Amino acid sequence: MSVKDTIAAIATPHGVGGIGVIRVSGQKAKAIAETISKKTIVTQKIQFSSFYDQSNDVLDHGIILYFKAPNSFTGEDVVEFQGHGGVVIQDMMMQEINSLGVRTAKPGEFSERAFLNNKIDLTQAEAIADLIESGSQAAAKAAMRSLQGAFSKKVHEITDKIINLRCYIEAALDFSEEEIDFLAEGKINEQLETIEHLLIKIIKDAENGQRLNDGLTLAIAGLPNAGKSSLLNYLTGHDTAIVTPIAGTTRDIISEQISLNGIPIRLSDTAGLRETDDIVEQEGIKKAWKVIQQADVVLLLVDSTAGLTDYDKDIVKRLGKQKYAIVYTKLDLVSNKHKLNVDEFQISTIN
Repeated sequence: MSVKDTIAAIATPHGVGGIGVIRVSGQKAKAIAETISKKTIVTQKIQFSSFYDQSNDVLDHGIILYFKAPNSFTGEDVVEFQGHGGVVIQDMMMQEINSLGVRTAKPGEFSERAFLNNKIDLTQAEAIADLIESGSQAAAKAAMRSLQGAFSKKVHEITDKIINLRCYIEAALDFSEEEIDFLAEGKINEQLETIEHLLIKIIKDAENGQRLNDGLTLAIAGLPNAGKSSLLNYLTGHDTAIVTPIAGTTRDIISEQISLNGIPIRLSDTAGLRETDDIVEQEGIKKAWKVIQQADVVLLLVDSTAGLTDYDKDIVKRLGKQKYAIVYTKLDLVSNKHKLNVDEFQISTIN
């Protein structure tokens, strides 16, 4: 594969649509556009034209955009044919473009050329893929910030500090016979701590970015009849789980997807956690703990009328370092809210 090849690809999703875009990048891009349009193509101008094949039959008509190198995404001459959407029309246009000595681009090849021509760096190239595959509004905004160079700036800052520190240490070793203690003068430990702090922060930022894209997993846990299914139904806005006064109604995991401030959240209603001789319920509790241990956040629901029981405390102990919040439920059944004397969340799905 040569970067001197002229490449082309359909830029819009495959299928039927009002508009279909074909992008061409490389040395032949302008000549291809002029051959197909039978017009002189100029930059910084939107040109309406018919698109012809080599038999002078009209394949389609639409607009042509020409971006002269290096002022394009790839840094090369780029032409866009914006015609009608549709599988057949797009295929006919691609066949015509290919017949003029243009190769069909491989997946990601336009971004690769942008990287090779120093239009974007690797983190920005990854940000393009993240932006396209964004699973939430928050993830899309984070990807756009990376595409604009915010993440690259952080990476380059760390890289520069490591290079400068390495150069200083090498110089200090070269002059090790001098009376001056260059290593002490250079505050090596402080610089290493700064670099470590920046690395930890960038890893956390990356992990948070992944959560924004994939979403958070939230497990609703607690004793039987603590109000778990009622909370799930309230948050999803419909009766997903069966709610009855009978303890242990939920025996399997019930999961639903919601969006909160643009962040996707997967809610899981779990079986009530308790000691039981019921084999089926025991299996449900095993599954519940598996989901709880894998969740990003756990909501531990506590019945306000019963208060925090010893078994609730055992659950808290088992959660260990997991992120969790205690939520007191059925607040409508407590005559005096102040009797709870707790700082945790207090809710009623009825009121």
